[in-house]
Amino acid sequence: MVHDYTKDDIRQMVKDEDVRFIRLMFTDLMGSIKNVEVPVNQLDKVLDGKIMFDGSSIDGFVRIEESDMYLIPDLSTWMVFPWGDEHGKVARLTCSVHTSDGEVFAGDPRNNLIRVLGEMKEMGFSNFNIGPEPEFFLFKMDDKGNPTTELNDHGSYFDLAPMDLAANIRRDMVLELENMGFRVEASHHEVVSGQHEIDFQYDNAVVTADHIQTFKLVVKTVARKYGLYATFMPKPLNGINGSGMHINMSLFDKDGDNVFYDKDGDLQLSQTAYYFLGGLLKHAKALTAVCNPIVNSYKRLVPGFEAPVYVAWSASNRSPLVRVPASRGLSTRLELRSVDPSANPYLAIASILEAGLDGIKNKIEPGEPIDRNIYHMDGQERKLDHIENLPSTLHNALKAYEADPLMKKAMGPHMYQNYLDAKNMEWNAYRQNVSQWERDRYLDML
Repeated sequence: MVHDYTKDDIRQMVKDEDVRFIRLMFTDLMGSIKNVEVPVNQLDKVLDGKIMFDGSSIDGFVRIEESDMYLIPDLSTWMVFPWGDEHGKVARLTCSVHTSDGEVFAGDPRNNLIRVLGEMKEMGFSNFNIGPEPEFFLFKMDDKGNPTTELNDHGSYFDLAPMDLAANIRRDMVLELENMGFRVEASHHEVVSGQHEIDFQYDNAVVTADHIQTFKLVVKTVARKYGLYATFMPKPLNGINGSGMHINMSLFDKDGDNVFYDKDGDLQLSQTAYYFLGGLLKHAKALTAVCNPIVNSYKRLVPGFEAPVYVAWSASNRSPLVRVPASRGLSTRLELRSVDPSANPYLAIASILEAGLDGIKNKIEPGEPIDRNIYHMDGQERKLDHIENLPSTLHNALKAYEADPLMKKAMGPHMYQNYLDAKNMEWNAYRQNVSQWERDRYLDML
């Protein structure tokens, strides 16, 4: 829900809630939440967009000679954190980053998403709604406050207490989120021990990306109150399912109608929906570099652990990359199942939208649905059905990213190159590292 707060509204809420500090939050290229915290005596300066920070200290931003950046708050994102401390309440504003000349900064992922949404509107659409399904693990912490790999429960899918020992923790997370204006739809234990999911209601793309970032902050903060560490790492443990963040998406026209729905269409999907789906599938390999952005992401994208591995779609099973959930009418949507919660939500959503719009512009057909369990098909069967694999490593995903011109369009030239350079450095650091697995397997054998 978007609030049209004015500067005077915020000044009044500061007084009413006794807010003492304001966090100006933004997101860097890698998806990490950054903030500049100022005392409330700087409120007028905050509201006028006069707070500056050193952009050269943020990954992927700017060189040191271009370092002065302004934080321009989006007043609709005003939120008072439900937890305080002895120094008073803390509120936040999500900000766009601008250069010292007052120009929108091309290296700000949030600005980039707004830019891509502008392209969408030029094509005659009004809204791109996103409903995320973020999963996370809860681990115990050691005496020094560092996370261990010891799980706090042994529950499973939709378990009730006492097996699901984290039920009270999830309930606290939900209450904190609702206090901050989230509309939580569901909260449950996931399939494996220690894994959880909290789903909140869909909203437009920018609001949802903001919410994903706030959601991570709330989940981690509440977990620490219980002496637990919440991680959004895609695959923290061997041999069990990893954590995904399925992205449900729908596109709306200027009349507020869902353009993916056609009551007379095949599967009651419109031709626009099929073209959008075709764009997702065509660019799927390149999208993986952004939707699954870390080395560890590819430990999740393997057969046998429910995560998608193959480029295909279906309305009736959950093994393909894209699923069409059963709801129709305004709820008609596509579900991209590969995305994981390590993704920068602004970059992931912008890239997904750009791929879908390309499908619409170029009338890209998605091919036939695959209604069998792809995991049970052998290589020859998949070849006959033209089913390709997603990239199996970050390195392969980056090659697909570099080979697909759409990604430069989706990211903008500044972020496209900075992202590629940073991720190649990450891959090179990983491939030079000798793991314990290699020592265990080879040391006494060779």
